[in-house]
Amino acid sequence: MNIRVLHPTPLNPVGLWHDEHAYFSRLLGQLSRQVAVFETGQRPNYALMLDIIDYLRGYSDRFHHPREEAAFARLGERCPDMAPALANLRQEHRVIAHAGENLRELLTAILDDSLVPRGEVEAAAATYLVYYRAHIAAEEGSVLTRAEDYLTVEDWDAVNAVQPTEPYARFGPDPEKDLRDLRHRIALES
Repeated sequence: MNIRVLHPTPLNPVGLWHDEHAYFSRLLGQLSRQVAVFETGQRPNYALMLDIIDYLRGYSDRFHHPREEAAFARLGERCPDMAPALANLRQEHRVIAHAGENLRELLTAILDDSLVPRGEVEAAAATYLVYYRAHIAAEEGSVLTRAEDYLTVEDWDAVNAVQPTEPYARFGPDPEKDLRDLRHRIALES
């Protein structure tokens, strides 16, 4: 699995949106495999799970979802029939963020040697995974095509202007090394 620092590009914004969804789906798959370890009675790799959640939350909340929200606003103006679906997707951003934060807190507590019921972690992970996967599927199924068809270059410029211009650096002063380390850890777990 390749873990990479994602940088927005105005050349093909729908392609970037799709690529990010595919990448997030791979990370969600790895998270799901860790959760499945519970069924074997084993201990999942909680540190890896936390790194995946931190990456998904940090990148999505700071870069991906703000661009989507701006695109949704523009798309809603151009396609008023999509307003209810777009409002639902915006609400899902908040639900995903909340579910991710809940899971992050549980994983952090476990790594701090607190006792956390397994069922609580499984439920939090299931909520996060179900909402995130359904959200990606909804956007891929209805929003991307309409955005590609109806949003103008000016719309995409406005979408790209809503985010920070610096690359995502979730880990530390050398994010490329830290992400290579995470990629290596994920490969060992696969």
